[in-house]
Amino acid sequence: MKWWPFGKNRKKPTKHNSEIHIKGTRVWLQNLQEICEKNFDSPTNAKRLIREMQIEWKDAAKRKEIDEELIEGLDRRAFYLLKADNQEWKELLDNLKFWRPGWKAD
Repeated sequence: MKWWPFGKNRKKPTKHNSEIHIKGTRVWLQNLQEICEKNFDSPTNAKRLIREMQIEWKDAAKRKEIDEELIEGLDRRAFYLLKADNQEWKELLDNLKFWRPGWKAD
């Protein structure tokens, strides 16, 4: 009978994966979107933060944590966000297709 809860039959502790967690496409896009949405009324501040994120993207690429295709997609979005005026800024934030992986400009 193994129903006794205080028996010697305990499960072995699981081993933890010690590999570095690499952010995926969705995480990078969500980070970019969050920065933009938190600063929707202050595009200037958001654009400053976007430029800082671009540096983070480049550093991740040097460490081989992010592939070239993802960098291109993030930079493409950053380009549109950085050049947008106030009206375009709001339109981009509301455009759900803009925030999906694989988005390409029309």
